[in-house]
Amino acid sequence: MTDTDHTPTRPGRRGRLRLLLGTACAAVLAVTGTMTATNAYAEADRTLTSSLTGTHNGYYFSFWKDGGNASMTLRADGRYSSSWDRSTNNWVGGKGWATGSRRTVSYSATYNPGNNNTYLALYGWTRNPLIEYYVVENFGSYNPSSGAQRMGTVTTDGGTYDILRSQRVNAPSIDGNQTFYQYWSVRQQKRSSGTITTANHFDAWARAGLNLGTNHAYQIMATEGYQSSGSSDVTVREGGGGNPTSGPTTAPPTTGNPGNGNCNATISAGQQWGDRFNLNVAVSGTNNWVVSLGLGGGQSIQNSWNASVSGTSGTVTARPNGNGNNFGITVMANGNWNWPTVTCTTG
Repeated sequence: MTDTDHTPTRPGRRGRLRLLLGTACAAVLAVTGTMTATNAYAEADRTLTSSLTGTHNGYYFSFWKDGGNASMTLRADGRYSSSWDRSTNNWVGGKGWATGSRRTVSYSATYNPGNNNTYLALYGWTRNPLIEYYVVENFGSYNPSSGAQRMGTVTTDGGTYDILRSQRVNAPSIDGNQTFYQYWSVRQQKRSSGTITTANHFDAWARAGLNLGTNHAYQIMATEGYQSSGSSDVTVREGGGGNPTSGPTTAPPTTGNPGNGNCNATISAGQQWGDRFNLNVAVSGTNNWVVSLGLGGGQSIQNSWNASVSGTSGTVTARPNGNGNNFGITVMANGNWNWPTVTCTTG
């Protein structure tokens, strides 16, 4: 299937599940074969205003809209930006990989949903059986889990996700109009940057009886808008340990920071941007710990993963949340690039 020989169609009904009904239209961007992403090139920025798929700077991209003023600009590496207004009924696009897998995905986004019908999600398809799936990280006024069948929860990457299933009947898909299931993981605590351990969602779905197909199609970090307006700036890459770099780097200290008693916490560098940086914290000596992080002047916590973190400025505390003894934080620097002090005590 190519972009020139397919005319997108829309489901005929609207209602409570309007976002669920709108999202599958991204299926018109299907690629019938397997496309392997090339090594990253220094390709110039490219703005898309018409439906298209392909590769850019080593990443697969997918962009679809049904008219109106939606656009997506492909930028360096795994970065893209988008904007849309209410003249667009539905659009969806993003960067990622031509073939989905159990990969760990890191992303960072400036996402502006407002009080609108939009979401930010890791999005993909499988065949045998045909399944459309979403790991929803953030959304606007409409929760895409509304009206879907609740199948349980999964806690991973520092948050809890609701697991849900819905069905589309004779609806657009990567293989034309089909009847198929949609699998959902919808994060209860919205965020716009972090790590998605895709395998944890796949396994949780399987435990709930939701089995993906054996043949994976594309997998992208997508922005979608439906009868709404908004914007996003998203950077995605494969691998964990924080978020992808999208700005200049300022070298922080490289020494570890010990704790006390039987508890020891060591900080190591993560990714860094022009306004914030990630730190990884490894705790040893006990599984029952409390780590205190003393932030410098102007600094604040933007995001955390794999621990329960209390506070956003001054001294913040982290405790285990069932995801092991390694966790991470994103610190908004506000001009202060010094690492926080760290102490560790038994809980």
